[in-house]
Amino acid sequence: MEIGKKINWGIIGTGRIARAFAEGLPFTGNGRLAAVASRTKERSIAFKNEWKIEYAFESYEELAKSSKVDAVYIATPHSSHAENAIMCMKQGKAVLSEKPFAVNSKEVSEMIDVARNENVLLMEGMWSRFPPLMHKLREWLKEGKLGDIRTLHADFGFLPKNKDPKGRLFNPELAGGSLLDLGIYPISLASMILGEPTEMKTLANIGTTQVDEQAGWIFRYSNGALAMLLSSLECETRQEAFISGTIGNVRIHKQCWKPQKMTFSETNGDHTETVEMPFSGNGFNYEAESFGNLLIEGKKENPIMPLDESLRIMKQMDQIRKEWNLIYPMDVR
Repeated sequence: MEIGKKINWGIIGTGRIARAFAEGLPFTGNGRLAAVASRTKERSIAFKNEWKIEYAFESYEELAKSSKVDAVYIATPHSSHAENAIMCMKQGKAVLSEKPFAVNSKEVSEMIDVARNENVLLMEGMWSRFPPLMHKLREWLKEGKLGDIRTLHADFGFLPKNKDPKGRLFNPELAGGSLLDLGIYPISLASMILGEPTEMKTLANIGTTQVDEQAGWIFRYSNGALAMLLSSLECETRQEAFISGTIGNVRIHKQCWKPQKMTFSETNGDHTETVEMPFSGNGFNYEAESFGNLLIEGKKENPIMPLDESLRIMKQMDQIRKEWNLIYPMDVR
C-alpha cells in the first residue's frame, strides 16, 4: 500500500465485537472504517447509519470482492471465522480475524495456507497483546527484571445474564464454551510469556448443552515452570494475572485481558513499582494500528502474534478438548 494512505477497513458481522472494533478504529492513525457487511440488508444499513460509514453490503461475499476495501476484520462467531477469512483472502484482502482464530487447528492450518498461497497479511485478533502496557511487560521480561519465570496464574471468568442454550456461549453448534471464548486469553498470555508447554493437566465442568462451562489447566514447561489457568462461565473471577520469577513478580491488575495497570514487586526486598497506561480509545485500536502498519509496509505476518504461534495455541486447545471428549460439528467436517 502507498505510504501515508489510510487503510479502508471493512467489517464482516454487526454484533458486539464489530461495534468494539468500529469504536476503536478512529483512534488509529492509519485506518478508517469504510464498509460493513451483514447477512441481512436491514442490519447492514443500520450499522452503516450508526457509524456513518460509506458502504453497506448485504452479503459477506460482496464486501470481500469490493475494491473499496483494503483490509477485513472478521467479527462473526468463531464457528465461521475460517470460512469468512478464507473467502476474503482469496479475493486478495488482508484479514484480521477476531480471537479465537478459528475452532480447531485444521481450520487454522487452512487459513494460514491460503494466506501464504495468496501472499496476503493474516493475523489473529488477540487484541490484549497490543496495548502499551503489554509492550512494557515484554520489555521487562526481555531485560530479566523478574529473573527466571517460575509460575503464572491467570484467569478469566464472568457470569452471563442468561444461559441461552442457543446463544454463542453455550451452543455447541457455534463452538460454545468457556475455553474458546475466555480461556484463550490466559492460554495466549502463557504462550507469550513461557512458550510451548511440554505437559498439560486439565479439568472441566461440562454443562447441559455439552460444552465446558468452567475449566482449569496446569501447563508445565521444559524448564519446570508452571502456569495455572482458569476460565469460567459459572462465576466472575478476579480476571488478573500474576507472574512470579526468581527476582520479582508482576501483578497485572483486573482486567488482565484489558491490560492497563501492573505492579512489580521485588522478591525479598522493599522495592515496588506500579505502571499505569490507560487506553487511548477502547484498546482495539492498538491491534488495528499494528496490523495497518504491517499492511502499509507490505509485510505478511505480525511478530507480536505470529501465525505459527496461533496454530500452536489452537493445537493445545484441540488437545484440551480431546481430553474432555468435547467435539464440535466443525471437528468432523
